[in-house]
Amino acid sequence: MHFLRLSPLHLLSLALLLQGVLGADPLYHFCSTTSGNYTSNGSYETNLKKLTASLFYKVPSTGFGVDSVGQYPDRVYGLGLCRGDVSRTDCKSCIVNASSEILKRCPNDKEAIIWYDYCELKYSNDDFFGKIDSKYKFYMLNTASVNDSASFNNNTKELLTQIATQAYHSSKLYATGEKVIDDSEKLYGLAQCTRDLSSEYCKECLDDAISDLPSCCDGKRGGRVVGGSCNIRYELYSFVNS
Repeated sequence: MHFLRLSPLHLLSLALLLQGVLGADPLYHFCSTTSGNYTSNGSYETNLKKLTASLFYKVPSTGFGVDSVGQYPDRVYGLGLCRGDVSRTDCKSCIVNASSEILKRCPNDKEAIIWYDYCELKYSNDDFFGKIDSKYKFYMLNTASVNDSASFNNNTKELLTQIATQAYHSSKLYATGEKVIDDSEKLYGLAQCTRDLSSEYCKECLDDAISDLPSCCDGKRGGRVVGGSCNIRYELYSFVNS
């Protein structure tokens, strides 16, 4: 997998699109360089372990959960989100894997985020609930290109815009859809927000993600824009669980 840093300010990255599987490597992760570090075996680490244990139980039942543990200055805020089509069992397995892996990849960092194909996990010493995460974002794309990029791009934007509207009007802030683009092919899409966001903020987040498509995925057969608060995806094959 190859990565290209696009903007240090927005912490963007570019990756080849690989279909993630449960137990596989994470899609991507970020360790904060600005939130400071915690002391090993100190209060923050103790609170962080309690937080991840709480998310193990909270997230799988509904596919989403938030919690905070401790008191200032060692209070930890955390969030877990599973893809809307994922079973409770697979959701829990993904959150467990994410919790373990992020602590290995970001040891002693007070803020970090990790994504798998089935879930996302984030924690911080700042209260980020209900706010759009504009710090952490990355792109994934299929390196193969379509023949008629202009028409395909229009179809992709049209489908994802429709799905995004369904998502921010739904209680789960999640939606999928498909669109026939010629006699032999279908385009499939997904849009999802973390459920701490309001419908208005979910719309804003998804609209911003869709606006990134020309710069990340122009004419590509598949792509994703993945952020801390929302993500969109399109493919020429069905990728959600029935």
